[in-house]
Amino acid sequence: MNGEGMRDAVRADVCSEVIDQIRARLQSLAPESVEIEDESALHVGHAGAASGGGHYRLTITSTAFSGCTKVARHRLVYAALGDLMQRHIHALAIVAGAPGERTAAADASSGTKHPFKGAIV
Repeated sequence: MNGEGMRDAVRADVCSEVIDQIRARLQSLAPESVEIEDESALHVGHAGAASGGGHYRLTITSTAFSGCTKVARHRLVYAALGDLMQRHIHALAIVAGAPGERTAAADASSGTKHPFKGAIV
């Protein structure tokens, strides 16, 4: 394996570990579903990618979000992730909903109208 291939393999291992850490820390919100996508490859050359912080997309469903504003939901996620936000995550796109809610993001991603159910656990 050449130097670039080795670097990509190491990066994939690091991203997998970060995703596992994100998933573990989000358990404090008792999620019904969690989907985490690593979008770091889309940001190669970006300052955050150069510093080692990954770019992730999170879709989460939890009763902890019931009655909360979008900002409050994001704050709950950031609090659960703690220092990962400063060390290992450069950017995090969040879609957070309570069970049974509908969101524009969920509708747009599927192309159909349906209740917000989060995604794959």
